[in-house]
Amino acid sequence: QVQLVESGGGSVQAGGSLRLSCAASGYTYSSNYMGWFRQAPGKAREGVAIIYTGGGSAYYADSVKGRFTISQDNAKNTVYLQMNSLKPEDTAMYYCAAEGGPGDLRHFGGHVFGYWGQGTQVTVFS
Repeated sequence: QVQLVESGGGSVQAGGSLRLSCAASGYTYSSNYMGWFRQAPGKAREGVAIIYTGGGSAYYADSVKGRFTISQDNAKNTVYLQMNSLKPEDTAMYYCAAEGGPGDLRHFGGHVFGYWGQGTQVTVFS
């Protein structure tokens, strides 16, 4: 059974930083894409950043390029999202996602994600 467990959300003032973590278990961690989506109230879920766990190649949404950095620790089967220069419009529920899976399928960066974590809230206030 695949489990994705997020942590690290919270509230921060605009311009601040947060780091999200996603620990994967029961998943073929290597040689797949994992990453982050987010969903703000009343908006569709959107891709934020993904990384190829087999080599580190990353892809970002235009809205976060230069501010967010996705990384991985293969020894811990964990993916991170370092978020700097946060803006109020970054406020959303952030979901960890893994490629494949039978669930709610979402497309980002040419890949399909169907495994999801429970989400962690990020709130940025001005």
